Parts: sequence; structure tokens; C-alpha cells
Amino acid sequence: MSDPTGTTRRAALSSGAAAGTAAMAGCLSSLTGGGSGETYTVGHGEYETEVDASSFPDELQIYCVQTGWSNWGAVMEAFEEEYNLPLYDAQGSSGEALDDMRSNARNPTHSAYNGGYSFGLQAMNDDLTTDYKPANWDVVPEDLKTGNGHVTATRQMTTAVTYRADVYEERGLDAPETWEDLKHPDIAKDLAFTPPHTANGQASALSVNRAYGGDLDNLDPVIEYHEEIADHGADFRRNVEGPMTSGEISTVVEYDYTGLNLKYNNDEFDEDRIEVAVLEGPDGEPGAMNVPYGYALLRNAPNPEAAKLFMDYVLTKDCQGLFFDAYVRPIRANELDQPDEFPDQSSYEAAGFTVDQQTLVENQTDIQEELVDRTPLQGAQ
Repeated sequence: MSDPTGTTRRAALSSGAAAGTAAMAGCLSSLTGGGSGETYTVGHGEYETEVDASSFPDELQIYCVQTGWSNWGAVMEAFEEEYNLPLYDAQGSSGEALDDMRSNARNPTHSAYNGGYSFGLQAMNDDLTTDYKPANWDVVPEDLKTGNGHVTATRQMTTAVTYRADVYEERGLDAPETWEDLKHPDIAKDLAFTPPHTANGQASALSVNRAYGGDLDNLDPVIEYHEEIADHGADFRRNVEGPMTSGEISTVVEYDYTGLNLKYNNDEFDEDRIEVAVLEGPDGEPGAMNVPYGYALLRNAPNPEAAKLFMDYVLTKDCQGLFFDAYVRPIRANELDQPDEFPDQSSYEAAGFTVDQQTLVENQTDIQEELVDRTPLQGAQ
């Protein structure tokens, strides 16, 4: 199994970004003092300020910073080693985090949100966030941050298909190239999607929908697609790594990160048995949605100074490299060396598409409710 708390295989084989965390001292602009009296300069431009470590909590709580996802385990470990500030292992989805933020709006329990970018925009629209521009905010693309400093993208992923190459060979199946290929009964019988109320599940549904001519106002194509594959046994799954390695399922629609991490960072599983593909529509239509993930400081939340330090840290090159170690594309990817293990860039260019995030937010609740209500696939809730 992959190590959910720290070093990935790629990190061990590379120059060792995770192993080199001791060299990260001073990765933020400056620090003074010693022990519990350390102060750190954080923030970008007018948001630059000093934070005092003596005010930090015993444990910092940030939604969806969790082991087993996007290499946050390694980030948590490196941050604690550098600043002696542990992070709570906040298991949960972006949708679950948003629900909890709304429920605790008058008495926030977490300092910041971290998850699907569109869910962060929803939190902003609900007046649950506050403004803060972390150090290196200026290098984040304009369309992946809000000008008011409320939501900032830190990484992005693309919808892809991960499949058991050995099982496909046994069944005499060709590698999938389009979404149409997944309708084959010998693929659909143990095909899994992630539930549509999650950020990645929503992206999977919208990828299929776009591949067959749909848009945010017309979800009929993806529902019709689900109807065809449901007849053969396809369903929704929250957890896919175990079922994939055991052979319970042979194909899963998730992010490229999930498949690449399973393929290369799982010491108990031969990497040649897993392949990852970015799919187009049946006639070459875009079929792979690019999805940004990011964070937001929460309004009136506890421990804002510690949260600002963490937010700054996530945008440092050292931390951004930790995402690449788990095959998550960091927002500063163009400043780093992308792993060769990613699918060919031409497939991303041919199949990839983006959705305007503000427009998605305006429609997101209705989209998720319609998908859950109309899909015939089991496990949508």
C-alpha cells in the first residue's frame, strides 16, 4: 500500500523533497527569535504581517488536509517538522467540509478550508471566508484565484480513467481511448465512478457529459450514459484503492492523481498492472475536466495566524514539489520539473477542458442534486 503519511516512491527516488524538509528553514520570507518565541513574516503585499508562534494552537485544524489524499500526509509531516505545529488529520470531502462550515458558521471549528476550488467559492458566497493573500499569491494564475484574496488555487487535477491492464489483457480488451470504450460489458461490469456530491465525482460526471455534447444546463448525456453502463453493473464507490488492487473492480473514473499514485506509489502492487488514460468523447470531443483545488481563510475562525503560516507554506516551491511526488499537479508546476510518469501531454491537450468556476458555483448545488436524483448507478448518496 502507499504510505499515507510521508515519503512516496517518487520522493525516495528523486532528490527527496520530502526527505529534505530540514533544509526548509527560512522558506518563508523571514523569522526571528527562538523556541516558542519565534515570529514569521507571512503574506503578500498589503497582507504582509508577522505572526508569533507563541499564539499557535497545539494542533491546527484545516478542512480536508488529510492523510491518504494529494500527499497531504507528507505536507503535514514536513510542516510539523519545520514549525513544530501539528495538523489535525481532517478526513472528509469538499462537500462535507462545506456542510460543516455552514453548520458551524457562528462558531467555526476549523481555521481554513482546503479542497475543491468551486466549493471554496461557495463558502465565499456564503460569507464564510475572509480575505488573505499568502506569500507567492502573485505567481498563481489570475483565473485560479479571486482578486479579493478569499480563494486561491494551490494545485489541480484532471479527470482520468485508471484500469487494471492485466485484467484487460485477460479479458481480451483494448486500452480505452474514448468514453465509448467503457460501455463494453466486460469493462462496465466492474466499473466505478466516485459519488457526484464530491468534487472529483462531480468532475467525472461533467467530463462524460461534455464528451457527449452536454453542458452545465443539460445533464441528459451523462444520465443516459449512466443508464447504459448501469445495466452491466457499474456503480459509485468512495474508496477505490483496495477494490482495485484486490481485483474487485477493474476500472475507476477518478483523477489522474489517483491512478498515478496507485500505479507508482504502491509498493505491494506491480506498477505494470495499472494504467492511466485521459479520454476524449466518441468523436474527439473534450472529455477530461481540469479541476483546481485551493484554500480559503475562514471568517472569525480560531488561530488565523497559524493558518496564514500554513497557507504561505503550501505555496512555497518546496511544498509544491511534494504534490508532484504524488502526481498531483501543483499550481506552480511551470516552475518545477513534471514527472515523466504523467500521461502524454498531447492527451491532456486533446481531451482537457475547463469550466468557469464562478459559473460552476452558481449551478453546483442544482447539478449535484440532479445527478444524485437521476442517476441509476448505486452508491450516489
